[in-house]
Amino acid sequence: MKSPFTQRPAERGSVFSRRSAEHGFTLVELLVVIVIIGLLATIVAINVIPAADKARVEKAKADVATIEQALDQYRLDNLNYPSGTEGLQALLSPPATLAQPARYRRGGYIKKLPADPWGRPYSYSVPGKKGPFDIYSLGADGQPGGEGDNADIYSSEI
Repeated sequence: MKSPFTQRPAERGSVFSRRSAEHGFTLVELLVVIVIIGLLATIVAINVIPAADKARVEKAKADVATIEQALDQYRLDNLNYPSGTEGLQALLSPPATLAQPARYRRGGYIKKLPADPWGRPYSYSVPGKKGPFDIYSLGADGQPGGEGDNADIYSSEI
């Protein structure tokens, strides 16, 4: 009789050798893997989706701060903020109603007006709620008011 160590796997009759000869997975094994992948995807979705919403709000606040700085530079050069009719476009090119066009900064005060994180332009109102102007986004829903992600983001409230 041969030693078990010198026998070929097929002669030993082990479960492992039969398994490797089959070259496949059972339905139960596939279902277990699918359930595990589903659980991992759920955990990731629960943690990532709220972070994306929070990031949009933070981006809007950063954009508003950048536009505020450009408006302050505009006021320093031109002695007042753009009117409501001139709007934020006055930061890109000199408005026709500018009293002293020679004081306008060559190249403008901002390279490009950003859109809010939801794809809409920022709004500009003169006078503002608590100051000379307000820059604002209407939030995710695009409607005045709201809570959470739908809340309006005003420069005077940041």
